[in-house]
Amino acid sequence: MAKNTEKITIKIEGKDWENALDKSFKKNVKEKKVDGFRKGAVPKEVYLKQFGVESLYMDAIDSVTDKSFEDAMSKKTVEPVIQPTMDIKEVDKDSVTLEFTFVGKPDIKLGEYKNLKVKKEEVKITEEEILHEIEHLREQFAEIRVKEDGVVEDRDTAVIDFVGTVDGEVLEGGTGENFPLEIGSNTFIPGFEDGVKGMKVGEEKDLNLKFPQDYVKDLAGKEVTFHVTLQEIKTRVLPEINEDFFKDLGYDKVTNEQELKEEVEKVLKNEKQASIDDQFLEAVLEKASSNMEVMIDEEILHDEIHRMMHQFEGQLKAQGLKLEQYLEFTKTTMEDFHKNMEPEALKRIKYRYLMEEVSLKENISVSDDEAMKDAEEMAKNYGISKDELIEAFGGMDILKYDSKMRKTLEFLKENNK
Repeated sequence: MAKNTEKITIKIEGKDWENALDKSFKKNVKEKKVDGFRKGAVPKEVYLKQFGVESLYMDAIDSVTDKSFEDAMSKKTVEPVIQPTMDIKEVDKDSVTLEFTFVGKPDIKLGEYKNLKVKKEEVKITEEEILHEIEHLREQFAEIRVKEDGVVEDRDTAVIDFVGTVDGEVLEGGTGENFPLEIGSNTFIPGFEDGVKGMKVGEEKDLNLKFPQDYVKDLAGKEVTFHVTLQEIKTRVLPEINEDFFKDLGYDKVTNEQELKEEVEKVLKNEKQASIDDQFLEAVLEKASSNMEVMIDEEILHDEIHRMMHQFEGQLKAQGLKLEQYLEFTKTTMEDFHKNMEPEALKRIKYRYLMEEVSLKENISVSDDEAMKDAEEMAKNYGISKDELIEAFGGMDILKYDSKMRKTLEFLKENNK
């Protein structure tokens, strides 16, 4: 058994176990029906003869678990880092023996964590990136207009009626009216959009195509004809690069294209710098944790995986999905899903232990005032009250721990420049 794991055995016997069994009997007898007796009025001797004393064990154990856990907690010497577990070692009519397992933080030996010579990329923004971003911004403010003349071109939206037929029969689900097809979206099978390009409003056309070989089984590789009628063409008109556009972007002080480029460059630099900083910190944590010696218990790993799974379930729920549905969609078993999470869970645990040990060695601490200031700033960013934020964190102690870990991350960044 690892040094950070402790097992405490608690035995309940005599009057305490008798009382627990009696309490279990009074609960269970209400649910049992025996011929010749009213429900709930079966004598204990008759009940035991009919159902056996074994039927009382689980509820009896439940009734003594809390007290047994308190007794085990008072005897332990290990400070648990995960929820302790309980096993039933022995149980009979005379006693029950419960074993509580406490898993504490494993022994950790820090390696090098300063001056790790991790290379940090420099921020460079090219003219091409600036121009690309400006075009992206213009796309966001593009105006959709009806194209009165001309033909369907790339990036236009063709409003079409269509009827698909296979082997002379109308294709189920292969018809539509006033369908807005954006050219370039690859919404339909290959060849469809190319066939629509060049059409004029009011024009009708037959598109003779083939379904891809990897399409649904009944249609894969089959020939299909779509009769298409073009009802309308909509096109995107990009805004001119002028003062109106600058104001739409919120750049009230920008007066010309050069100044716009300078503003866009600042934004791109900040975004790229944030990304580089994240990558740099990840590299520092990875290298420092690889220099650290620690053995992670299976129980700690599984606890972290279950925490991650719970978070993931919450994200799915926000999207209106259940974990079972996700596993079905992705054709993943629960066992594989659990196993796939192991590398990330292991990394999280190592990073957490690394930061805790560094904060201890470097005497990094956070006062109540500092934590409260952090809470106020975070609450402001999230648009909630300070008290709501503290409650969301689970209390002031957890908030202080979070502040200390962020302070430790700053220390690691500063000492690995």
